[in-house]
Amino acid sequence: MSDDSKDTASRAFIGYETCPVRRTLTVLSGKWKPLIIYELLPAPCRFNELKRRLPGVSQRLLTAQLRSLEEDGIVDRKVMEVVPPHVEYSLSEKGRSLQPVLQAMETWGENEVKNFPIS
Repeated sequence: MSDDSKDTASRAFIGYETCPVRRTLTVLSGKWKPLIIYELLPAPCRFNELKRRLPGVSQRLLTAQLRSLEEDGIVDRKVMEVVPPHVEYSLSEKGRSLQPVLQAMETWGENEVKNFPIS
C-alpha cells in the first residue's frame, strides 16, 4: 500500500470516528433508547413506570438500555433512600440536550404518519 493510500485510509477512519451523525446514532441506537429518553423528558421516572409506558420492552432489555444510557451520560440513576427504597431515572444535562433531536424526530414521524398512513 502506498503512503498516499495509507493517509487516505487513516483520514477516512478518523472521519468515521468523529462523524457527528454517527456519534448521535451510536448514543441513540437501539429500539428503546429514543423512547426511554422521550419518556424521561417531562419528569424523572421509576423503573416500573417506564416499563408500563413502553409496552413490549422486557425487564432485561430496559435494564440494559438504561445502563447504556447511564454509561453515555444521558441518564442519571438515583437511589431514593425511602421505605421502600426505589430507583428514579432522569435525564442528565447532556440527555436534556437531545430534546430538539427528539422533537425533530417526532415532527418528522407525525408528517410521515399523516402523509403515508399504514393501510
